[in-house]
Amino acid sequence: MYYSGIIKKMQAHLDKNEPQYSLPIGDEYCDFNSLLNHKIKLSFNHQIFCIKCNQKIKKTFSQGFCFPCFRDSPETSECILRPELCRAHEGESRDMEWSERNCLQKQYVYMSFTGNLKIGVTRFNQIPTRWIDQGATKAVILCVTPNRYLAGVIEVFLKEFYSDRTNWRKMLSGNFEELDFKTAQNEALELLDKKFSAYTVREVWQDINFPIIDTPNKIKSFSFDKHETYEDTLIGIKGQYLLFKNDTVLNIRKHTGYDITITE
Repeated sequence: MYYSGIIKKMQAHLDKNEPQYSLPIGDEYCDFNSLLNHKIKLSFNHQIFCIKCNQKIKKTFSQGFCFPCFRDSPETSECILRPELCRAHEGESRDMEWSERNCLQKQYVYMSFTGNLKIGVTRFNQIPTRWIDQGATKAVILCVTPNRYLAGVIEVFLKEFYSDRTNWRKMLSGNFEELDFKTAQNEALELLDKKFSAYTVREVWQDINFPIIDTPNKIKSFSFDKHETYEDTLIGIKGQYLLFKNDTVLNIRKHTGYDITITE
């Protein structure tokens, strides 16, 4: 097996609740589920390219962009991280055509479990991709809104009661307390019904069973910014992380735009 080229974030779809992962690398796709329990070698070829303009760069901003694209692209607008700041519904945007496709479309406010209950916002065509990318083992839609701004307003309200962040180490450890998810959903909807009943929905929790043979005992993060190669047995994939036998994890999304070679 040999793959080489610029990588982007792993793509995934659910098959019987299990994510099937493929890594875009150069002009090909590497099937990572088929590499579980195989020893693989990943090597950095000392080149990084912006995923927007393809310019060769020394470092990335916001997971794959050069600084000018990070500063100017609609994909890196402040409303990506803070939906309540979106102004596309008022006609303000770095790129209104992009916003019409992404911000002025149906949005979901959701609750997910990544080791703790958290809430978030994503557009309608990013489910279940968003949940897979964040390593959620369960998730459910709480609200449906017509634009990103309104979803952000609801998320801000929910942040008074729930986190909007994932502890990536805890998420990868798989060491979770048992929760009554039905009760958690009911409690969230009860809070929402006080102000946002027009947007709430009652959905069924989605289970996501990640392809993991074993979990690291003491997680060590590997970065191509510090080391040029890593070789080990792949024991799991969760979120955008590769989990290896030697307790090492590699965040693929952090290395978007890097020129990598993968061999078995």
